[in-house]
Amino acid sequence: MIDEKICKLREKLNRSIQNNENYEIIYEISVELDNLIAEYYKNEVF
Repeated sequence: MIDEKICKLREKLNRSIQNNENYEIIYEISVELDNLIAEYYKNEVF
């Protein structure tokens, strides 16, 4: 389930970059994606 969220958020980030959206929006999505990835690894590794 979390991996699906990561994929969807990655797609959203890629679209934002391709559409040259505001840096703040791209940054927020990137931080959210980083947090999800960290949570995924924390749950999968430990």
